[in-house]
Parts: sequence; C-alpha cells; structure tokens
Amino acid sequence: MKIAAKAAVTIAYTLTDEAGQVLETSKGGDPLTYLQGRGNIVPGLEKALEGKSAGDSVKVSLPPEDAYGTRDEALAQTIPIRQIQVDDKRQIKVGGRYRAWIEGGPHTVLVKAIEKDQVAVDGNHPLAGRTLHFAIDVLEVRAATAEELAHGHVHGPGGHH
Repeated sequence: MKIAAKAAVTIAYTLTDEAGQVLETSKGGDPLTYLQGRGNIVPGLEKALEGKSAGDSVKVSLPPEDAYGTRDEALAQTIPIRQIQVDDKRQIKVGGRYRAWIEGGPHTVLVKAIEKDQVAVDGNHPLAGRTLHFAIDVLEVRAATAEELAHGHVHGPGGHH
C-alpha cells in the first residue's frame, strides 16, 4: 500500500538542523505512527512521503514555510503574569512552557524573562524559522480504521489511546 490520505503510516526518523546536529530521532525508541492527510506531521514532510511504501527511505530538507513556519516576532511579547494559565504564578520559571493569552489568542509560550508582574514570552514554535532535514524510513503503511479517521489520529502502538 502506498502512503495517501487516510493511511496510517509508521516511520523511523531522524531530524537534523542546518549544521547536521540531531534535534530529534526515533532511533533507540518507538517509531512514529501518524494519519496521513490530517496534519499530524509538518506539511512538507507529509507531501514528501505521499506515494511512498513500506521499505522506502526518504531524505528531505524543508524550508520553514513547509515545516513549523517562519518566526512571527509579534508572538514575542511582554505580558502581565496573570495571562499565564497556571494556578500558582510562583511556579512559573524562565525556560518553562505554559499556555498564555497573548495577542491573537491562546498560545503555548516559552518564558524568556520574569520581571515582577511582567513576563517576556515567545509564542513561536521552537523550530519556527529553521530549515529542517529529515531522514525517514517508512516501516508500515495500512488503511486507517473508521475510529482512527473519526478521531483524526492513529490508535495503538506509536499512536494514541
């Protein structure tokens, strides 16, 4: 079976940056299983895997637009600490990721600095603005179940539930 919309796909992968440094890998761990066509992985990778089969290997470089997007400097802002969605504001730490209300609505943000009742945050994805390099081995391709399609993600090993 070839990778197409509504396929449950299992891959082993290594993600590196422009310098070749490994950012993430499934080697030594569980492979990733996702539902093709549902936005479970970055768009450029989904496109690169379309039409591939179990046993295929793929290497692809993705510009920011096809991966986690370009950086949006409007998402780097200073906000009142009350906008961080935690019950005990004393638990907020620099380097921590939290849900917060920033311009444009709720986002997961990285806390960059804390100054009294103000917090400098960055709502960009950590890999936004970066060209990413993927080395993929397609391990399995199967038809997704009706339940997986209804839920929008794969169930079972490497998936959800």
